[in-house]
Amino acid sequence: MLTRLIKFECSNVQIMATIKFILQGKNTPTPVYLRLSLGRNNTPKRKTGLFCNPNDWSNTTGLPKQTKATNKALASKLKGLENHILDRYNFDYPQGVQITGDWLENEIESFFKQGVKKNDLNKLTEYIDHYLSTAHLRKNAKGGVGLGESSIKNYKRLKGLIQEFEGKTPVLIRDVNFKFKDAFLKWMTDTKGYALSYAGRKLGSIKTICLDAKVNGIETHRQLDKVAGFKVKNENIIYLSPQELQKIENTTLPHPYLENARKWLLLGCSIGQRGNDMLNLTNKNIVVRNGLKLIELKQEKTGKNVAIPVLPTTEKIIKDGLPYKISLQKFNDYIKEVCQYAGLNDLTKGQKVEVIKKGKGNKEKRIKKGLYPKHELITSHICRRSFATNLYGNMRTAHIMYVTGHSNEKTFYGYIGKKSLDYAQEIAEYYIKETAKANKNPKMQVVKKASNQ
Repeated sequence: MLTRLIKFECSNVQIMATIKFILQGKNTPTPVYLRLSLGRNNTPKRKTGLFCNPNDWSNTTGLPKQTKATNKALASKLKGLENHILDRYNFDYPQGVQITGDWLENEIESFFKQGVKKNDLNKLTEYIDHYLSTAHLRKNAKGGVGLGESSIKNYKRLKGLIQEFEGKTPVLIRDVNFKFKDAFLKWMTDTKGYALSYAGRKLGSIKTICLDAKVNGIETHRQLDKVAGFKVKNENIIYLSPQELQKIENTTLPHPYLENARKWLLLGCSIGQRGNDMLNLTNKNIVVRNGLKLIELKQEKTGKNVAIPVLPTTEKIIKDGLPYKISLQKFNDYIKEVCQYAGLNDLTKGQKVEVIKKGKGNKEKRIKKGLYPKHELITSHICRRSFATNLYGNMRTAHIMYVTGHSNEKTFYGYIGKKSLDYAQEIAEYYIKETAKANKNPKMQVVKKASNQ
């Protein structure tokens, strides 16, 4: 019988691992099992995925009889598997890895996959594949486990960009340094025409991948810690003022689908939610608690549960029921038409997505900055931004942030469409009001009675 021993000494206790191959069953051929013995009550056993005719099996050696070429090949595979399992045991056990039936099954599968294709995890693109293979086990931004669909999609897109950038020379994890950062950003912005903010986000994702690789023993560059993604401040914040919203509400529209989109737009600016969260609302989200009518929902991006009071403006919008459901893409398209009919045509600084055709049905999207009629710049983001901007100063900032889902004030202040002139005007109005109050209620002073002397 073929047996190989591995011994470890820990606190004067010897731990031995032995492997035995056995046939189990009476069929021809019969499955070959691997049994790993780690002690009296610890003998996990799993199928190897290989088969042998019982008449060709030697119970003495625990291997196929060496009478046929096929048996010799099978014996060679089993010996290789034995070496792999014991080598992995030798590596994993001292590190505290639990040696179970599942561990054994994974290692058997790993051994046979090596013969098909062995990923080189030093390559950036192949490590992205590895990262995504465990996406369901990774922590997400909501504090839970499992990457969301959008995150997985973004990493797949990142892999495609890296493949296009690297050409025939693969980028290695250890290549990610200052030189790579500069070359990648230049390629993204100058060659591909992407916005700097988008390139900065992708660079941040690359660093995330490389740091994960570092934890798993992959060589990284000493400059990696200083390579970081970044955000670009949006200097052109677009929102709808109360006057513009009134104009939109009063506009006569030629089609029912535009009236439906307008209803969604006005509702969005009234409750301050992201596009998908708003468009997924149903009547089940509208509840009454302690006599107060609320819209309750769980925000997709943050995972936060939010309860928004239905104020008179919101009640007016939904008095005949919620608008019918449409996709986010159609919503973005239709509200541009709505705002065009409402006359929002003033030239406004901003950026919009342009689709570039590349032949054979291939298309790429680019962000292009410029001066555009305001209605062309309207997207679903304007709902949340308009809500926050219009209520700022009229409601406590903490309450606005609760509804919009902002986690800190610094991010919030960069999000709302308030400029220095707006703040100056508000401060001036405050002083005017305070002066008026002081004049209306003059302070009483005690004056001594004049003497007749």
